[in-house]
Amino acid sequence: MTYSQTLDWMFAQLPIYQNKGKSAFNGKLDNIKLFSKALGSPEEKFKSIHVAGTNGKGSSSHMLASILQEAGYKVGLYTSPHLKDFRERIRINGEMISKKDVVSFIEDNKQFFNDHKLSFFEMTVAMAFEHFANEEVDIAIIEVGLGGRLDSTNIITPEVSLITNIGLDHTDLLGDTIAKIAVEKGGIIKETVPVVVSESQEETTSIFKAIAKEKNASIVFADSVFIKEYKTSLLGNYQQKNIKGVVSALHQLKGFVVEDNAIVNGLLNVVENTGLMGRWQVLQDNPKVICDTAHNAEGLSLTMQQLKTQNYKELFIVLGVVKDKNLDAIFPYFPKNANYFFCSPKIERGLDATLLQQRASKFLLKGDVYLSVKEALEKVKSIAKKEDLIYVGGSTFVVAEIV
Repeated sequence: MTYSQTLDWMFAQLPIYQNKGKSAFNGKLDNIKLFSKALGSPEEKFKSIHVAGTNGKGSSSHMLASILQEAGYKVGLYTSPHLKDFRERIRINGEMISKKDVVSFIEDNKQFFNDHKLSFFEMTVAMAFEHFANEEVDIAIIEVGLGGRLDSTNIITPEVSLITNIGLDHTDLLGDTIAKIAVEKGGIIKETVPVVVSESQEETTSIFKAIAKEKNASIVFADSVFIKEYKTSLLGNYQQKNIKGVVSALHQLKGFVVEDNAIVNGLLNVVENTGLMGRWQVLQDNPKVICDTAHNAEGLSLTMQQLKTQNYKELFIVLGVVKDKNLDAIFPYFPKNANYFFCSPKIERGLDATLLQQRASKFLLKGDVYLSVKEALEKVKSIAKKEDLIYVGGSTFVVAEIV
């Protein structure tokens, strides 16, 4: 198969949570453990940092990778979902896995996939682990895909576990309260492995402390210890919380030398070192176009707060979401004085733009419906003047169509 045929097969044959939702979440580690054993347990052949959380885990993972690269290490980085190219999920020192390696991994293991009905995510995690083992990385940053306890990445025993913000997202799978979700995220805490929590939250602190105690793991809450202020090239005020967690995690990392200049340079070169996209990303000026992948109440409350601090004459918002989004939870954060351009991302889970418009109107958010994200953005650009501001978001998949 060619690379594109391989991807078509992967997406068609195997359920992928990001597109299909609940039907793709099998909630077990049996398959990934079985497959890993068949591959020779590649996850045991490299050191790692495991990163979970509702918001901030992607940015934090990229920061960690960038800093460790600046410190001179060969660093694997596994993240999800991708924005433009599947291979964004699996990188070493910023370089994506080759198309040839993706194709050969699928071809070599196709019989196993068919026999055991592996999910898209199980297959991709195993591909990353084998790639990192084959390439002999010094350390890999492994971002949890969904939850933690039953996530396919949770077969690793990392050097450090990092848990970022906890919020109400994927409640159909992880639980309908912050406390229940914290238990799922806290499932990455391993026996005697130090854990860092980026952000103290009233509903989660006691839960994480209890899990850490049970696992004989030391626990640090990054926002309660002194960490000097660092700047990052990633825009967005919310990154300061992520930085604290990242630096605290590095302080817990044994056997690696990470000087302060590596932290400084790593944080200033995240995009260049890792290829991160879609976090308060400025796509153009005059008019300024900003996109952000924030898609739940906690994430959007921060990005909307930052939006209010921007200087502009008129505000335009291109907005699309997925079907399972709790609109009642996110709409209160959106400004009523903006001009809305409602659209739907091109995936099975995309919420119909007309339905989105109807629900938004109840929160006094007014605007027209467009057939696609690109059509909406093109229309905005034709109307907006150079002193105006255009924000594009609501879903990772909306951003993926325009970056």
